[in-house]
Parts: sequence; C-alpha cells; structure tokens
Amino acid sequence: MKICRYNDDRIGLVLDAERLIDVSDALDTLPDIKWPAPLGDHFIANLETMCSKIEVLSKSGKPIPLADVTLNSPVANPSKIMGAPINYQKHIEESEADDGIVSSRPISHISDWGMFLKANSALVGCGDGIKLRFTDNRNDHEMELAVIIGKKGSNIPISEAKEFIAGYAIGLDMTTRGKELQSFRKSADTYAVLGPWLVTADEIVEPNNLNLELSVNGNIRQKSNTSELVYNVEKLIQYTSERYTLYPGDIIMTGTPDGVGPVEPGDIIDCSLENVGSMTVKIS
Repeated sequence: MKICRYNDDRIGLVLDAERLIDVSDALDTLPDIKWPAPLGDHFIANLETMCSKIEVLSKSGKPIPLADVTLNSPVANPSKIMGAPINYQKHIEESEADDGIVSSRPISHISDWGMFLKANSALVGCGDGIKLRFTDNRNDHEMELAVIIGKKGSNIPISEAKEFIAGYAIGLDMTTRGKELQSFRKSADTYAVLGPWLVTADEIVEPNNLNLELSVNGNIRQKSNTSELVYNVEKLIQYTSERYTLYPGDIIMTGTPDGVGPVEPGDIIDCSLENVGSMTVKIS
C-alpha cells in the first residue's frame, strides 16, 4: 500500500503514478491521545488499523490527479530523524578526493563516525520544495532510501530488525558544506525531504537491493543500488537502536551513494527509487 499525506494533512491512497483516492476519513478512527503526547507518530503507531480502514474507504473513493495536489511528508511527527554518514564505499572515496565535501575531516568508517540527527523542523514533503540557506556556501543533494520505523524498540537484533519497519520512502538529506557539525549543517528548514509517499513494508521484500537515481535539471548525478550500503538496513536498525529507543514514525536516512553535488535556487531535482516511486523537488 502506498499512503500519502497531501494538501496540509489529507490522507490519500496512491493508485499509481498519476492518481490517488482521498481516504482522510480514516483519521477519525485514530485513538484519542492526551497530554503529554506519547513519543512518535500517532498515525504510524496505528498503521495496521489505518490500512484496514483505508482499504474499505478506497472502494468508494473517487480518483484525484496527483498533479493537482501538494505532497507533504508522509510522516508528520517523528520523534527523530537519523542519518547514516559515509555508508556507501564510493561515496567514501569521492569524499576523500573532494575536500569540498568533508572540509578536512578525516574519512574512516561509519562505525567511527556513528549516526547523526537532523532536526524534525527540517522535515518537508517533495511538494513543499527546498529553500536554500547560506547560499554563499556549497549546498549539496544527497539522495537515499529512508526507512520508517513502525513500533517502539531498543537494542534490536539484526534478525528481528525488519519486524520494526513500517515502510519506506525516498529521502533527500540536504546539507550545507562547512566545518560545523553535521547535525547543525543538515538541519536547516526544508533540508530533510521525505516522499513522495510511504510504501508499506509488505510491498518491499528486499530493501537492500533497490535501484536509485537522482538528476538535477535532467542531468543524472547519482545512480546506485542499496546493495552497496556499507551497513545495510537491518544493521542500521540494530546499530541505531543501541543508542536510541526507536519510536513509530522515526526516520532512518540510510546514507547516500557517490555523485553528491551542489544545487542552486531554480534547480529541479528528480529522484526515483525502485518499488517506491519518483518525486520532483524544486529548489528556491
């Protein structure tokens, strides 16, 4: 099932690359919550119930052209967005060759660097676009597979990791280059793009073998496969949950392949991820 959030908190079931059905009435079945709200995304925490209701509503819904809506982030309230640095070998190699990427920081291995956090306030959907900050500096695109966590867990073994996945999406981990810590440089508003929708975990049997591609203004820059991840999806969940308790809706950006590069206002980024979909993101 492909579930999108659009036009400021409407919910849609995506039929294909051109159409959706509005199933926003499914939100009426969400349990009431009281303050203080539990950590995590309320919709994702109740995803199984939501999917059952969505399926019923979709049978009587009228298709809406996707071209007529603005796609927001399919996850509204993650407790955290986690990024995996230097997690493709060819990206490690290009970082060693281009100091503009790393600003003299020694390159080693993800096990030395650990994960980094992006501010939740950076999260947007592909239809919201990216508003560049600090344009005197280099601002790069970094496309990746995004994993959305489905239930609470800590110290998750690799053998059980897939049980904690709600779904997948395309992630754009936008970054301003410089000497500041990654969490600061990568957390500007709009610098965490998630979209175009959430694909439920049952639709992707093997997340570690997906083709991905990014182009800027029609020119291909990134093209790879998630089979080339240094730490694959299950390892990232195990590694990350050693430090953090994971909650429903938490997002793991699994890392970017080689081909990262700068963008400027007016550029258009197109991303495609096998078995997930495609999205277009405008830069301003």
